[in-house]
Amino acid sequence: MGIVGGQLGIRLLNVASHGGTVSAFPDVATAYQAKSKLEVLFGPGIWDEIRDRVVLDFGCGPGIEAVEMALRGARRVVGLELRRKWISEATVLAEARGVADRCYFGTEWSEPVDVILSVDSFEHFADPADILRRMRGLLKPAGRVIASFGPTWYHPLGGHIFSVFPYAHLIFSEPALVGWRSLYKSDGARSITQAGLNKMTIRRFEKLVADSPFEFSHFEAVPIRRLRPMANRLTREFTTAIVRCTLVPKDRAGS
Repeated sequence: MGIVGGQLGIRLLNVASHGGTVSAFPDVATAYQAKSKLEVLFGPGIWDEIRDRVVLDFGCGPGIEAVEMALRGARRVVGLELRRKWISEATVLAEARGVADRCYFGTEWSEPVDVILSVDSFEHFADPADILRRMRGLLKPAGRVIASFGPTWYHPLGGHIFSVFPYAHLIFSEPALVGWRSLYKSDGARSITQAGLNKMTIRRFEKLVADSPFEFSHFEAVPIRRLRPMANRLTREFTTAIVRCTLVPKDRAGS
C-alpha cells in the first residue's frame, strides 16, 4: 500500500492537510443535516424494526441514535461504548430527552436482545470477527443485526482521518500516514489499525460474515452518488459509499 513514504511523504501530507485537516465531499457533510441519520440510512421502516423491542446499539457514541430509538418506540435501548466520555454524554442526553428510564449506557451487557444496531462501526472494530461472535451471543434466536458502515477502504475517503485528499491513504505509505498523524495526535498509535481503522473492504466484510454465526438476509453496497453510473460488481470497492445490511443467525429455524 502506498508508493510515497519517508519524511518526504510526511512533509507532503502536512502541506496538503493545511494544518492537520482532512478532505470531505459535500455529500458527506450534508447527508444527515437536520435529518434522522437512522431514517436516511435505513428508511422509515427502521421504526417498525425497533418498535416495542429491546435494542442494543453496538458502538453508540454519544447516544444520539439510541435516544432517538427510545423516543420512536423501542421498549428499551442499551448503548454499548468503550469511551467513558461518550457514555456520560449519552446518559445526559437521555435524561434531557426524558427517556433515561428506557436507556442504559455502559461498556458491557449480557442479557439477550431483540435487535442489534451497528452504525459506522465495522470499519473501526479491531477484531470484527470477534465482534460478530459477541453479537451472536447477545442476540435472541429470532433476532437480527441491522448494520451500516463506511466509507470502506477503497472509497476515495476510505482512509477517514488519513484521507488528507481523495485516495491519499492509498498513495502514501502507512509509516508516512501514521507519522503525519502523530504530528497532531498524542495517543502513540504506530499503525493505521492502532489509530482505529481496520482497512475494511467489502470483500473482507462478506468473508467475515460467511465465517461467522450469521448470514445476510439483506445486503446492499450503496454507490457514491456521483459515481453511480460506473457502479457494478467489478467496480464496487471503488464506487461504494456505504454498506448496509441485515444479518440473521445461521442456526435460526427456517433461515
